[in-house]
Amino acid sequence: MSETTSPSTAAAAADGQPELKRAIGPKLLLFFVIGDILGTGVYALMGDVAGQVGGALWVPFLIAFVVAFLTAFSYLELVGKYPKAAGAALYTNRAFRKPFFTFMIAFAVMCSGITSASSAAVAFGGTYLKEFVQTPAPWVAIGFIALLAFINFRGVGESVKANVVLTIIELSGLVIIVGIGIMAVANGQGDPGRLVEFNTANQSTMIAITSATSLAFFAMVGFEDSVNMAEECQDPVKIFPRSMLLGMAIAGSIYVMVAVTSSLLVPAAGLKAAGSGALLEVVKVGAPGFPLALFSFIGLFAVANSALINMLMASRLVYGMANEKIIPMPFARVHQTRRTPWIAIGFTSIIAVFLVAFVPLKDLGGTTALLLLIVFTVVNIACLVLRKEKAAHKHFRAPTIVPVIGAVTCAYLALPFTGRAPQQYALAGILLGIGLLLWLVNWFFFRRKQHLKAEFDASALTK
Repeated sequence: MSETTSPSTAAAAADGQPELKRAIGPKLLLFFVIGDILGTGVYALMGDVAGQVGGALWVPFLIAFVVAFLTAFSYLELVGKYPKAAGAALYTNRAFRKPFFTFMIAFAVMCSGITSASSAAVAFGGTYLKEFVQTPAPWVAIGFIALLAFINFRGVGESVKANVVLTIIELSGLVIIVGIGIMAVANGQGDPGRLVEFNTANQSTMIAITSATSLAFFAMVGFEDSVNMAEECQDPVKIFPRSMLLGMAIAGSIYVMVAVTSSLLVPAAGLKAAGSGALLEVVKVGAPGFPLALFSFIGLFAVANSALINMLMASRLVYGMANEKIIPMPFARVHQTRRTPWIAIGFTSIIAVFLVAFVPLKDLGGTTALLLLIVFTVVNIACLVLRKEKAAHKHFRAPTIVPVIGAVTCAYLALPFTGRAPQQYALAGILLGIGLLLWLVNWFFFRRKQHLKAEFDASALTK
């Protein structure tokens, strides 16, 4: 990756093309941040988090918000200093200047996109679609991934203004849950005692909280994607701090309110039994007359939108890495008529199909959180390392203690003794192993090509 520009910007400069249009103001950026956070995590994993922590469901969501909020300060300092679109890969490259390490961080971000989209696919087929039609969930999830690949292949012109509409629809489902909770409590329903109940049957309270937080963290990710819009923002150095922090605060507050409502109305055992349909169970209990089909439609829309965004991101990351000659060049091939990276789309979609076919939803969400916790740890450290580089312009600067605490908390939540399932480490290892294999294949052929060229040059000189 380039040290100062993203691949797309570098390519544009090389072709003499104009810069990206700076069409995103503070309000649009705010909605982008909120929309990127809301989605699959809270719609699909509430039941699994309840199974980990018990009735005190709000605690892991609050802690996950605090950890993510701390890391956001590092992202804000770095995007202010380097207002480019490459995100974590750019910061890693500038801080450590190790191409292989930069590649693995970029590949981890790509893998998190695939596991996140796979989580959405499982929730789509196994939960919300069932309100309309009964079909085998695994096959629906696989078909859903295939549909996303087709849409991705045909080309999707994403508009940030359209994201405002999408965000409002996703947000409406969570507002419905909170509204149902308020009305139910006002009518004497709900048990406030559940809010301080912890699942200590087979584990300590500390492990219950940390294991649930490690999973709930999946619901708070997405804010980091906004830094990739830096080159399309009006004065990113100025508007990012307020928009990102306010957007995260709004999303985090909604999540905590949804968690409190869920726990008040449904016992933890009931939420756990409902699995990815926990929020549907809350609607049934709190408002029996509410049309479940309406809420299911919103849920379908929320997880589908999250999946599409993540698969778009993953395929473009693979394409970008191939374009930079970091992985084999065939992944950079663009379809002649559709003008989309069809091999990269196929590669990421095939991985997603295997994941939805063989990996449970809980492990998909947990692996997404694990991969991004590792990335966030590195970004927090990079923020501290890059303090020695001074920018020529004024920018946001986080208090030094914030990235330190951010790095420690992210690293801690990624460790095994927090109660994280071993399967999540195995899955993350397999996915990163695929990246390592691509790196080695590319390195071998690149080195062999250089060797053959040297032999040819030497032969030409002797003639």
